[in-house]
Amino acid sequence: MTTGSKRLQCLIPIVAAFSLAGCAGTHPMMPTPVLYTGPRPRPLFTDVHADARRPPLDLLFVTDRAPARSADQPEPYTADRSRSVAFGSTTILFGEGLTWDTLVTQSLAPRRATSLDLKLGPTQELGRFPSIPYEVTETAGGVTRTPTVIAAHERASQGLQAEVARRLALSPRKEVVLFVHGYHNTFEDAATTMGELCHFLGREFVCGIFSWPAGGSRGILAGYNVDYESSVFASEHLRKTIRTIAQTPGLERIHLLAHSRGTAVLVTALSDLNMEAYMQHSSLAQRYKIGNVVLMAPDIDADVAVAKMFKVRSDPDVPYGSAPDPRMVFERTPGFRVTVYVSPDDRALAASSWLFGSLARLGRLDTAMLTPGQIEDVRRLGDVDVIQVRGRTDLFGHSYFTSKPEVSADLIAMLRYGLRPNEPGRPLEEIERPFWRVPATVSTPTSERVLGQPPSGRTSGFDPVADAGAASAGARPSACPAGPLAAPPAAPRSRG
Repeated sequence: MTTGSKRLQCLIPIVAAFSLAGCAGTHPMMPTPVLYTGPRPRPLFTDVHADARRPPLDLLFVTDRAPARSADQPEPYTADRSRSVAFGSTTILFGEGLTWDTLVTQSLAPRRATSLDLKLGPTQELGRFPSIPYEVTETAGGVTRTPTVIAAHERASQGLQAEVARRLALSPRKEVVLFVHGYHNTFEDAATTMGELCHFLGREFVCGIFSWPAGGSRGILAGYNVDYESSVFASEHLRKTIRTIAQTPGLERIHLLAHSRGTAVLVTALSDLNMEAYMQHSSLAQRYKIGNVVLMAPDIDADVAVAKMFKVRSDPDVPYGSAPDPRMVFERTPGFRVTVYVSPDDRALAASSWLFGSLARLGRLDTAMLTPGQIEDVRRLGDVDVIQVRGRTDLFGHSYFTSKPEVSADLIAMLRYGLRPNEPGRPLEEIERPFWRVPATVSTPTSERVLGQPPSGRTSGFDPVADAGAASAGARPSACPAGPLAAPPAAPRSRG
């Protein structure tokens, strides 16, 4: 058998697994984070206004998905791309006919007797930016944007900022949490995942999603190649979205969360914004009021991530203001932090690494892959933490940020309470600073749902069913000894 034939044989169970993804289903609410349970639980809700004490939760959305063509389509936005970015409001419904008190009781239960399902409610588009490329007109010296398109852009920017400002006025905290989903997620998948996270953040923040055109089925591997290209397409729109929201009057801070392939969208957008800020004699955190940047199970090559995240720091010829300043001091901004959640048990990223041929996905980073000098380089950055997660509480070990109560508790302790690793209330095991591990405890497997993935069973992030071959043939094909099920070998210690 040729190498190509062997590789094709390895792909068959992955593609077969994706063919199971089309069934309808539900989105059971994530398990209760452990900081709200146990002998000394923190209160879940402390500052929810009386008028807001009702189960439905309203989210801000920004999307470059194409809108549905008719009301008969199951969701308001599709997996197709739109060259025009829309924004608006969407509602997350918790259960059927629940009272606020019942929802609170169920939200605090370590184990729920019955499933509490989430679904998408009414969605209203409030505004839309002009389509790209923006229209231009000829002048004597060249071309310029038309007055019409400039006016349309300004109306959309002001409309988005007005909506954010309206939400900030109603929110206990003048901070935005924006979530960027992963591969194969629909609009509803992204919204329900952010809805439950916002719920367990005490409903104190202005919560929103940036939903890019993922979740289609064209191309190979259930659309992974199309989603990959769409993630590149969407990074430009996310960059503009962050910049616009950051300029909203009254905003104190914006926290950016991304999962799986969505981390590549976010990292690219932040890389460009960092360059913009530097050339304006500022920094990413200061110019755009960024607090936490959280990359969860990042489906991005580790070398690509490093190149993008440290592009400015690694190019002393870039103008700092009006001229380059190779010896300028990169000041640390209080409250700014980059946190990366990784897991060597992430089967989805093992498959992604195998398919791309990359030595290591960032989401499977381990200290064993790094030299002591490289670990010291990460430590010297001063504002980066890497949190390792072991074991699986979902099918692929890829959606632990919601399926594993210890991990969701760590995320909440960081965002809601501003705790650093291993401070009281945020217990972590130190591996070698700034590398940490979530303490090994027994979590309840969420076998009924692969969380962070669509309720239909499709996963968020590149999630081929690693056991598909075993399920259909009794074992993994022998032609795939280092395929998706196998952990990739440790990278050479000299690799930078």
